[in-house]
Amino acid sequence: MTRAAVSVPSNIAEGAARNGKNEFAHFLSIAHGSLSELDTQIEIASEIGYINKENAEILLIKIENISKMLIGLKKSLHNH
Repeated sequence: MTRAAVSVPSNIAEGAARNGKNEFAHFLSIAHGSLSELDTQIEIASEIGYINKENAEILLIKIENISKMLIGLKKSLHNH
């Protein structure tokens, strides 16, 4: 879970440092994939009792919000 969580901002930063919108969009896609991994891992952790359902819900809402931001950022790259 830590690796997936760290991967999200790391890929955003790496993509931002690259030359060109297409490369940035590619790294945003990788970040979004890592976010999806984290979402799944939280769901599993909740189901098997590693974290309580209330905390899982809070985290999943945050993940959903970050996902929307990533999608919006990726769309904005293609609109400019």
